[in-house]
Amino acid sequence: MTAPKPPARIYVPPRSTMISGKGRTHGWVLEFEPAERQQPGPFMGWVGSGDTEDQVRPHFGTRDEAMAYAEANGLTYKAEEPKPVVFRPKSYADNFRFGRTDNWTH
Repeated sequence: MTAPKPPARIYVPPRSTMISGKGRTHGWVLEFEPAERQQPGPFMGWVGSGDTEDQVRPHFGTRDEAMAYAEANGLTYKAEEPKPVVFRPKSYADNFRFGRTDNWTH
């Protein structure tokens, strides 16, 4: 008897913290939970496992497409709602404002 597979995760990938743009954050990703633990290899010491589903991350245009794919392939899944993006407008002049309470960082 085999153990049940963990559910797949459907989510919108977050933007990279290294850039300010929103590129590659408009689609949905189906990501499989790891089925087995990663271990160092005996020869080179590289970390890996026999689970090949960890390498597969299909991308979809909408959440409904990702859910339809999971249901068509008999996968259990959990869909996560994207976090709302909070835009805080900033003014360059505020860096030199009189009575500023923040620390100067340069």
